[in-house]
Amino acid sequence: MANALKEKWAAGQATINGWCSIPSSFSAEVMAAQGFDSVSIDVQHGALDYSSALPMLQAIRASGTFPMARVPWREPGIIMKMLDAGAMGIICPMINTRAEAEEFASYMRYPPQGQRSFGPTRAAFAMPGYNVKDANADVLAFAMIETADGVANLDDIASTPGIDGLYVGPADLTLGVTQGRLGPGFDRTEDELVDVIQRIAAAAKANGIAAALHCGTVEYGAKAIGWGYDMVTVGGDVRLLAAAAADSVSRFRDQTGGKASDGQKAFYG
Repeated sequence: MANALKEKWAAGQATINGWCSIPSSFSAEVMAAQGFDSVSIDVQHGALDYSSALPMLQAIRASGTFPMARVPWREPGIIMKMLDAGAMGIICPMINTRAEAEEFASYMRYPPQGQRSFGPTRAAFAMPGYNVKDANADVLAFAMIETADGVANLDDIASTPGIDGLYVGPADLTLGVTQGRLGPGFDRTEDELVDVIQRIAAAAKANGIAAALHCGTVEYGAKAIGWGYDMVTVGGDVRLLAAAAADSVSRFRDQTGGKASDGQKAFYG
Protein backbone atom coordinates (compact mmCIF):
# COMPACT_ATOMS: atom_id res chain seq x y z
CA MET A 1 0.00 0.00 0.00
CA ALA A 2 1.03 3.59 -0.53
CA ASN A 3 -0.46 6.99 0.11
CA ALA A 4 -0.19 9.02 -3.10
CA LEU A 5 -1.52 12.19 -1.48
CA LYS A 6 1.10 12.17 1.27
CA GLU A 7 3.80 11.67 -1.34
CA LYS A 8 2.59 14.64 -3.40
CA TRP A 9 2.26 16.92 -0.38
CA ALA A 10 5.74 15.95 0.81
CA ALA A 11 7.04 16.98 -2.61
CA GLY A 12 5.33 20.37 -2.29
CA GLN A 13 2.60 19.55 -4.81
CA ALA A 14 -0.95 20.77 -4.25
CA THR A 15 -3.76 18.33 -5.05
CA ILE A 16 -7.33 18.58 -6.32
CA ASN A 17 -10.08 16.40 -4.93
CA GLY A 18 -13.21 15.31 -6.79
CA TRP A 19 -16.57 14.94 -5.06
CA CYS A 20 -19.32 12.39 -5.66
CA SER A 21 -22.88 12.75 -4.32
CA ILE A 22 -24.71 10.79 -7.02
CA PRO A 23 -25.22 7.09 -6.13
CA SER A 24 -23.65 5.67 -9.27
CA SER A 25 -20.50 3.65 -9.86
CA PHE A 26 -20.54 4.92 -13.45
CA SER A 27 -20.53 8.59 -12.48
CA ALA A 28 -17.81 7.85 -9.90
CA GLU A 29 -15.79 6.13 -12.62
CA VAL A 30 -16.24 9.13 -14.92
CA MET A 31 -15.13 11.55 -12.18
CA ALA A 32 -12.08 9.44 -11.30
CA ALA A 33 -11.02 9.27 -14.95
CA GLN A 34 -10.70 13.06 -15.26
CA GLY A 35 -7.32 13.35 -13.54
CA PHE A 36 -8.28 14.26 -9.97
CA ASP A 37 -5.63 13.34 -7.41
CA SER A 38 -8.36 11.95 -5.17
CA VAL A 39 -12.11 11.45 -5.30
CA SER A 40 -14.34 11.54 -2.22
CA ILE A 41 -17.73 9.89 -1.84
CA ASP A 42 -20.14 11.98 0.22
CA VAL A 43 -21.98 9.57 2.50
CA GLN A 44 -23.08 12.48 4.73
CA HIS A 45 -25.05 14.75 2.39
CA GLY A 46 -24.86 12.73 -0.82
CA ALA A 47 -27.92 10.84 -2.08
CA LEU A 48 -26.31 7.49 -1.30
CA ASP A 49 -25.60 4.89 1.36
CA TYR A 50 -23.06 2.09 1.94
CA SER A 51 -24.57 -0.18 -0.70
CA SER A 52 -23.92 2.57 -3.26
CA ALA A 53 -20.57 3.64 -1.83
CA LEU A 54 -18.84 0.26 -2.13
CA PRO A 55 -19.21 -0.12 -5.94
CA MET A 56 -18.29 3.56 -6.28
CA LEU A 57 -15.02 2.85 -4.46
CA GLN A 58 -14.43 -0.07 -6.82
CA ALA A 59 -14.95 2.23 -9.80
CA ILE A 60 -12.57 4.85 -8.42
CA ARG A 61 -9.85 2.25 -7.88
CA ALA A 62 -9.93 1.31 -11.57
CA SER A 63 -8.28 4.62 -12.49
CA GLY A 64 -5.74 4.52 -9.66
CA THR A 65 -7.25 7.63 -8.07
CA PHE A 66 -6.90 7.94 -4.29
CA PRO A 67 -10.29 6.98 -2.74
CA MET A 68 -11.85 8.86 0.17
CA ALA A 69 -15.23 9.21 1.83
CA ARG A 70 -17.00 11.71 4.02
CA VAL A 71 -18.92 9.86 6.69
CA PRO A 72 -22.23 11.06 8.16
CA TRP A 73 -20.88 11.49 11.68
CA ARG A 74 -18.19 10.62 14.21
CA GLU A 75 -19.55 7.10 14.62
CA PRO A 76 -17.21 4.10 14.70
CA GLY A 77 -19.40 1.72 12.74
CA ILE A 78 -19.62 3.72 9.52
CA ILE A 79 -16.01 4.94 9.73
CA MET A 80 -14.64 1.40 10.05
CA LYS A 81 -17.06 0.07 7.43
CA MET A 82 -15.94 2.67 4.87
CA LEU A 83 -12.29 1.80 5.59
CA ASP A 84 -13.12 -1.89 5.17
CA ALA A 85 -14.77 -1.03 1.85
CA GLY A 86 -11.51 0.45 0.61
CA ALA A 87 -11.60 4.17 1.43
CA MET A 88 -8.07 5.35 2.22
CA GLY A 89 -9.11 8.70 3.64
CA ILE A 90 -12.03 9.61 5.89
CA ILE A 91 -13.45 13.11 6.23
CA CYS A 92 -15.36 13.41 9.50
CA PRO A 93 -17.80 16.31 10.02
CA MET A 94 -18.30 18.61 12.99
CA ILE A 95 -15.12 18.03 14.99
CA ASN A 96 -15.39 20.60 17.78
CA THR A 97 -12.90 19.59 20.48
CA ARG A 98 -9.67 17.70 21.03
CA ALA A 99 -11.65 14.91 22.74
CA GLU A 100 -13.79 14.48 19.62
CA ALA A 101 -10.69 14.55 17.42
CA GLU A 102 -9.06 11.87 19.60
CA GLU A 103 -12.19 9.73 19.37
CA PHE A 104 -12.32 10.05 15.57
CA ALA A 105 -8.60 9.29 15.22
CA SER A 106 -8.96 6.16 17.35
CA TYR A 107 -11.54 4.71 14.96
CA MET A 108 -9.16 5.07 12.01
CA ARG A 109 -6.35 2.76 13.13
CA TYR A 110 -5.83 -0.70 14.53
CA PRO A 111 -4.32 -1.22 18.02
CA PRO A 112 -2.10 -0.03 19.52
CA GLN A 113 -2.62 3.30 17.69
CA GLY A 114 -6.41 3.06 17.82
CA GLN A 115 -9.42 0.80 18.27
CA ARG A 116 -10.33 -0.10 14.69
CA SER A 117 -11.81 -3.58 14.43
CA PHE A 118 -10.08 -5.92 11.99
CA GLY A 119 -12.21 -7.05 9.06
CA PRO A 120 -11.00 -5.42 5.82
CA THR A 121 -13.53 -7.32 3.71
CA ARG A 122 -12.86 -5.48 0.44
CA ALA A 123 -9.76 -3.50 1.41
CA ALA A 124 -7.69 -6.67 1.72
CA PHE A 125 -8.38 -7.48 -1.94
CA ALA A 126 -8.23 -3.91 -3.23
CA MET A 127 -4.80 -3.39 -1.64
CA PRO A 128 -2.42 -6.28 -2.36
CA GLY A 129 -0.26 -7.13 0.62
CA TYR A 130 -2.72 -5.58 3.05
CA ASN A 131 -1.41 -5.53 6.62
CA VAL A 132 -2.09 -3.72 9.87
CA LYS A 133 1.15 -1.73 10.01
CA ASP A 134 0.77 -0.25 6.53
CA ALA A 135 -2.94 0.33 6.95
CA ASN A 136 -2.27 2.41 10.07
CA ALA A 137 0.42 4.39 8.29
CA ASP A 138 -1.40 5.03 5.03
CA VAL A 139 -4.94 6.07 5.97
CA LEU A 140 -5.79 9.77 6.26
CA ALA A 141 -8.01 11.17 9.01
CA PHE A 142 -9.46 14.57 8.05
CA ALA A 143 -11.21 16.46 10.85
CA MET A 144 -13.74 18.94 9.51
CA ILE A 145 -13.54 22.41 11.00
CA GLU A 146 -16.93 23.99 10.43
CA THR A 147 -18.23 25.38 13.71
CA ALA A 148 -17.43 28.23 16.08
CA ASP A 149 -16.31 25.67 18.68
CA GLY A 150 -14.06 23.99 16.14
CA VAL A 151 -12.38 27.31 15.40
CA ALA A 152 -12.05 28.12 19.12
CA ASN A 153 -10.32 24.75 19.68
CA LEU A 154 -8.38 24.84 16.43
CA ASP A 155 -4.88 24.32 17.81
CA ASP A 156 -5.98 21.54 20.14
CA ILE A 157 -7.65 19.69 17.26
CA ALA A 158 -4.74 20.23 14.85
CA SER A 159 -2.24 18.89 17.38
CA THR A 160 -4.22 15.71 18.12
CA PRO A 161 -2.15 12.57 17.39
CA GLY A 162 -3.69 10.59 14.55
CA ILE A 163 -5.31 13.57 12.84
CA ASP A 164 -3.69 13.90 9.41
CA GLY A 165 -5.49 16.96 8.10
CA LEU A 166 -8.09 19.67 8.64
CA TYR A 167 -10.91 19.92 6.11
CA VAL A 168 -12.87 23.17 5.92
CA GLY A 169 -16.59 23.06 5.20
CA PRO A 170 -17.24 26.74 4.38
CA ALA A 171 -21.05 26.56 4.40
CA ASP A 172 -21.37 25.34 7.99
CA LEU A 173 -18.31 27.38 8.97
CA THR A 174 -20.07 30.54 7.84
CA LEU A 175 -23.22 29.69 9.76
CA GLY A 176 -21.24 28.84 12.88
CA VAL A 177 -18.74 31.68 12.94
CA THR A 178 -21.30 34.38 12.10
CA GLN A 179 -24.06 32.79 14.21
CA GLY A 180 -26.33 32.71 11.17
CA ARG A 181 -25.76 36.37 10.32
CA LEU A 182 -24.45 35.28 6.92
CA GLY A 183 -25.97 32.49 4.87
CA PRO A 184 -24.09 29.32 3.86
CA GLY A 185 -22.02 29.23 0.71
CA PHE A 186 -18.63 28.52 -0.81
CA ASP A 187 -15.80 30.87 -1.83
CA ARG A 188 -16.17 33.39 0.99
CA THR A 189 -14.74 36.85 0.43
CA GLU A 190 -15.78 38.48 3.73
CA ASP A 191 -12.71 39.56 5.70
CA GLU A 192 -13.83 37.82 8.89
CA LEU A 193 -14.28 34.50 7.08
CA VAL A 194 -11.14 34.77 4.96
CA ASP A 195 -9.23 35.38 8.19
CA VAL A 196 -10.66 32.20 9.75
CA ILE A 197 -9.99 30.15 6.62
CA GLN A 198 -6.38 31.35 6.58
CA ARG A 199 -6.00 30.65 10.32
CA ILE A 200 -7.09 27.05 9.77
CA ALA A 201 -4.42 26.56 7.10
CA ALA A 202 -1.81 28.11 9.39
CA ALA A 203 -2.79 25.83 12.29
CA ALA A 204 -2.46 22.78 10.06
CA LYS A 205 0.98 23.88 8.87
CA ALA A 206 2.15 24.62 12.41
CA ASN A 207 1.29 21.05 13.41
CA GLY A 208 2.68 19.33 10.32
CA ILE A 209 -0.65 18.15 8.92
CA ALA A 210 -2.53 18.85 5.69
CA ALA A 211 -5.11 21.57 5.10
CA ALA A 212 -8.03 21.08 2.70
CA LEU A 213 -10.82 23.42 1.60
CA HIS A 214 -14.12 22.82 -0.19
CA CYS A 215 -14.44 25.38 -2.99
CA GLY A 216 -16.98 26.35 -5.61
CA THR A 217 -14.61 27.48 -8.35
CA VAL A 218 -11.14 26.71 -9.65
CA GLU A 219 -10.16 30.36 -9.21
CA TYR A 220 -10.95 30.31 -5.49
CA GLY A 221 -9.22 26.96 -5.14
CA ALA A 222 -6.05 28.40 -6.65
CA LYS A 223 -6.25 31.31 -4.22
CA ALA A 224 -6.59 28.85 -1.33
CA ILE A 225 -3.43 27.05 -2.41
CA GLY A 226 -1.70 30.41 -2.14
CA TRP A 227 -2.96 30.68 1.44
CA GLY A 228 -1.24 27.42 2.32
CA TYR A 229 -3.86 24.78 1.57
CA ASP A 230 -2.56 21.44 0.34
CA MET A 231 -5.78 20.19 -1.20
CA VAL A 232 -8.93 21.76 -2.60
CA THR A 233 -12.21 20.23 -3.65
CA VAL A 234 -13.76 22.10 -6.57
CA GLY A 235 -17.42 21.58 -7.29
CA GLY A 236 -18.63 18.00 -7.44
CA ASP A 237 -20.62 15.70 -9.69
CA VAL A 238 -24.00 17.32 -8.93
CA ARG A 239 -22.82 20.91 -9.30
CA LEU A 240 -20.73 20.14 -12.40
CA LEU A 241 -23.62 18.32 -14.06
CA ALA A 242 -26.08 21.10 -13.24
CA ALA A 243 -23.70 23.84 -14.40
CA ALA A 244 -22.90 22.10 -17.70
CA ALA A 245 -26.56 21.34 -18.39
CA ALA A 246 -27.65 24.89 -17.57
CA ASP A 247 -24.91 26.31 -19.79
CA SER A 248 -25.97 24.13 -22.72
CA VAL A 249 -29.63 25.15 -22.37
CA SER A 250 -28.73 28.82 -21.97
CA ARG A 251 -26.50 28.86 -25.06
CA PHE A 252 -29.14 27.00 -27.05
CA ARG A 253 -31.80 29.59 -26.10
CA ASP A 254 -29.44 32.42 -26.98
CA GLN A 255 -28.49 31.00 -30.36
CA THR A 256 -31.97 29.95 -31.47
CA GLY A 257 -34.02 32.69 -29.90
CA GLY A 258 -36.64 30.09 -29.07
CA LYS A 259 -37.68 29.90 -32.71
CA ALA A 260 -39.17 26.77 -34.27
CA SER A 261 -37.26 25.00 -37.04
CA ASP A 262 -38.67 24.65 -40.55
CA GLY A 263 -39.26 20.96 -39.79
CA GLN A 264 -41.32 21.79 -36.73
CA LYS A 265 -43.35 24.34 -38.67
CA ALA A 266 -44.14 21.76 -41.36
CA PHE A 267 -45.04 19.06 -38.83
CA TYR A 268 -47.24 21.19 -36.60
CA GLY A 269 -48.63 23.36 -39.40
